[in-house]
Amino acid sequence: MNVEILARVQFAFTIAFHYIYPPLSIGLGLIMVIMEAMYLRTGKKLYEQMTKFFVRIFALIFGIGVATGIVMEFEFGTNWAVYSKYVGDVFGSALAAEGIFAFALESGFLGVLLFGWNKVRPWVHFLATLMVTVGSMFSAVWIVVANSWQQTPAGFHIVGTGLNARAQITDFWAMVFNPSSVQRLTHVWLGAFLSGAFLVLSISAYYLVKRRHLEFSKAAFKISLVVATVCSLLQLVAGHESAKVVAEYQPAKLAALEGHYPKDSVADMYLFGYVDQNKQQVKGVAIPGGLSFLTKGDFKKPVTGLNNFKPEDRPKAVNFVFQTYHLMVACGMLMIGLSLLGCYLWWRGKLFEQRWLMRIFAFSVLLPQIANQVGWYSAEVGRQPWVVYGLLRTSKALSQAVTAGEIVFSLILFSWVYLVLFVLFIYILNKKIKHGPYDEENLDHSPRHIEMVDALS
Repeated sequence: MNVEILARVQFAFTIAFHYIYPPLSIGLGLIMVIMEAMYLRTGKKLYEQMTKFFVRIFALIFGIGVATGIVMEFEFGTNWAVYSKYVGDVFGSALAAEGIFAFALESGFLGVLLFGWNKVRPWVHFLATLMVTVGSMFSAVWIVVANSWQQTPAGFHIVGTGLNARAQITDFWAMVFNPSSVQRLTHVWLGAFLSGAFLVLSISAYYLVKRRHLEFSKAAFKISLVVATVCSLLQLVAGHESAKVVAEYQPAKLAALEGHYPKDSVADMYLFGYVDQNKQQVKGVAIPGGLSFLTKGDFKKPVTGLNNFKPEDRPKAVNFVFQTYHLMVACGMLMIGLSLLGCYLWWRGKLFEQRWLMRIFAFSVLLPQIANQVGWYSAEVGRQPWVVYGLLRTSKALSQAVTAGEIVFSLILFSWVYLVLFVLFIYILNKKIKHGPYDEENLDHSPRHIEMVDALS
């Protein structure tokens, strides 16, 4: 078997599994901050119960996310030693910044968030919830910065040659604010907020279909629906800005996203279709000149096609890039449609009368997850054959000593471990959801809550 393909499959598998959890924790953190802020503002016990319930789910997601993220760091050394040496300065500084500014912040306040109820003042607990959420967002900053540098390198020079070549930072802030980092970070954050919002929508819709915890579910549904609507609409803008950056700095990837082969000609934008790579054609439904308008602001302006590049310098899996990109866009549109429909029925006062819609929302948790996964596939496969765009080919980044058999063995091992973790995650999550947001015996107000209500009344 091909060592490069196996190493790429293993990394894709591990990061795809890991990438289920960080977006959920970031998005759920934002929802928890809103819920707890509403509790502090109104003194209503319902909002405190909401925060407590979703904190328990957050803790489960956070724990699995941390456990699955460790494996990838070992893979850099075992399978991608040349790559690790090449980007060591860049990744080292970004990962160090994540540890100092993000993970320490998250971990420091996590204990107060989980165990501080009725032990610290309400505003102190709210501060802990806020800091854990900010920490998780900072964590995304440095990971996206490191990844974006690979897509659009800046602020560095190369020292050494051959296997000893490596990128050395000359301008830290140019590296951080490389041409794609801001747009990609905005795109990732909004995707994470949508993951959290649709998780809460899904759980709330499930209770509404089952006629359980109605007051709790309706209030949680409304909060998350507002977040989902705002973020899904903003994602349209963020996606457009990200596409403009790709068009300027990674034209081969942009051409692959729409299966555009001809040199410098008007490019259509497909709603759906299939790329025949042998004939270099796309069969499907398209908006004529749509890609030209999206990237150039003019339906008649030419766009650089794949044939402008040598075959060895452009993505090979064009149809895969095309399909994953269009599936991401389709999921985004479905989220916008569902959110706006929910807001319209809310405005008409008929939102919670539509059981069919609640059933759809109960499964809608999958939409942002699919969008995040396929969006990442299209971004990473679309930049091939480069692991660092225009500088280091993926085929040259492999460890020299690793064998196909060793990668297959570790891939099987990871698959079993991750399968166990995923089954455990689903089992515990299902148990928490079925248990419900609170125990009946805990409905009485705590001394702290009574104190708050007295102060607000």
